[in-house]
Amino acid sequence: MPASPNAPRSKAGAVFRVTSGNFLEQFDFFLFGFYATQIAGAFFPASSEFASLMMTFAVFGAGFLMRPLGAIVLGAYIDDVGRRKGLIVTLSIMASGTLLIVLVPGFATIGYWAPVLVLIGRLLQGFSAGAELGGVSVYLAEMATPGKKGFYTSWQSGSQQVAIIVAAALGYALNQSLQPLQISEWGWRIPFAVACLIIPFIFFLRRNLQETEAFEQRTHRPTMKQVLATLAQNWSTVIAGMMMVAMTTSAFYLITVYAPTFGKSVLNLSTTDALLVTLLVGVSNFIWLPIGGTLSDRIGRKPMLIAMTTLTIFTAYPALSYLAQAASFAHMLEVLLWFSFLYAMYNGAMIPALTEIMPAEVKVAGFSLAYSLATALFGGFTPAMSTWLIHETGDKAAPAYWVSFAAVCALGATLILYRQMAVRARATAQP
Repeated sequence: MPASPNAPRSKAGAVFRVTSGNFLEQFDFFLFGFYATQIAGAFFPASSEFASLMMTFAVFGAGFLMRPLGAIVLGAYIDDVGRRKGLIVTLSIMASGTLLIVLVPGFATIGYWAPVLVLIGRLLQGFSAGAELGGVSVYLAEMATPGKKGFYTSWQSGSQQVAIIVAAALGYALNQSLQPLQISEWGWRIPFAVACLIIPFIFFLRRNLQETEAFEQRTHRPTMKQVLATLAQNWSTVIAGMMMVAMTTSAFYLITVYAPTFGKSVLNLSTTDALLVTLLVGVSNFIWLPIGGTLSDRIGRKPMLIAMTTLTIFTAYPALSYLAQAASFAHMLEVLLWFSFLYAMYNGAMIPALTEIMPAEVKVAGFSLAYSLATALFGGFTPAMSTWLIHETGDKAAPAYWVSFAAVCALGATLILYRQMAVRARATAQP
């Protein structure tokens, strides 16, 4: 039966609707990282700039600790009620956290309630994000045309890059329009307010999302108890999946969320330069992600995963050392664009690979749990670990240790998972 002429347009519309929530999530997360210095001054005053910044990044990382819980609870909910209804719920919780952060007065006004309320907002965002990424990725994988799963799932991360670009452009505009003191006192809240203003539009998009055929054809809906039992039975797959994601989350948060702070506080570059580099990195990610996904459709996931992790292991420290020894706008852009290539090409293959290794009945919960654990243990604490490593070693290239470690974990997990899959395939093929 020939495809409807409206099919490409309807699929493009579905991709836009389902990834809109991803845009909001990453928009907020990036803003928190970029305005970490201003947030530290407003909510976490301390005896030193380092202590204040560390408390801010600790709260930023605390939101990621909620992701595994959100992955299990909300992931199981999405596997039960459907992708459409579940993703509306995750968006509602995420929006609540965003509104709370933008409306909380500073420490000078309400004292210790300020950091407590900001922490609650971050925890709400983390809880919802625990299942958001998994729900979106599985939805895209289930709606993909045959042989193009890598291309379709790449737009999960692609929407995040659009958020980076928009947030960086907005920050650049504010930096050109306001004085530093104005940005520190109240200007940093403007981008968060913009996020609140687009929430109703994203709700409208999600409300019109159609359920996937793959979900509607399923006759069994697992209960929470069954989801937990299935996850426990497949714990090794979840852990290995987490290790695969470690490379993605560490590299991504290094080159986007931490990069502006790194450029300003460590390399002593101007705010404008740090923002412009981050904006261009977002553009680079957006270009390379679908290329990586499409290439993995053609040559396979495994070769792509092995190649990108190996390149990261051998080039991360030399690249950051080169930047640290000769800090400049051009060198920062050059180095971060290299990391962008490594991240995006790897992620383009990793996302579809992770949807393929999870059991069908707990695909969202399994994917979300693996992704959330990696983000909690690796990605979310990348800014804090990078700040700590530089402080302890005195080496401005020290964040490369963290990214290289994540790449080693991802490479090992890839080799183990694909060996297990090959063994199972041979066992199934035997009479």
